[in-house]
Parts: sequence; structure tokens; C-alpha cells
Amino acid sequence: MPQSSDMSRGLSPTRLIARFAVRIALLVAFAAFGSVGFARSLSALLWMSIILCALAGLVRREPLFGAVLNHWDEGVAFGALFALVQVVNELA
Repeated sequence: MPQSSDMSRGLSPTRLIARFAVRIALLVAFAAFGSVGFARSLSALLWMSIILCALAGLVRREPLFGAVLNHWDEGVAFGALFALVQVVNELA
């Protein structure tokens, strides 16, 4: 069945939030076993996630300020978590 051109290619917000939560859980699990410490490992993994989300947004040609959640929004959320980890790491 052909799809109409006005249907969005984006995921539903609940699926995207679930995907984000799973990715965060995996990043925390991998950071827990990092040899340079949890905070530095998590920072590096979050930084890589930001880059990968930006690349995915570019490759899929997703709109930067679209009406639906996409990889750009996920990258911004990873960026906020990265900043939070950096602040907490500096205070500790």
C-alpha cells in the first residue's frame, strides 16, 4: 500500500523516549565498567552519542526544528546530560 506524502517519517514520541531510555541505560552500563572512572567514561560516551545523533540527523535529512521528535532532539538531550555530568564532575 503506498504511503501518502503528508505522513511523517518520525517515530511516535513514546517510542523515541523509550529508545532514548534504553540508550542511556546502555551508556551507564558501559561507563560502569570503564577503566578511567565512571564520570569520565560516561562523558566520553555521551559526547560520542551527541556526534552520532547529529550524523544520523544529517544522513536522514531530518528537520532541525521539526514538529516531531527526531535525532536532533535526542542529540540535544544527550548534550544536556553531558553538560550535567561535566558540572557534577567538576564539583566532585
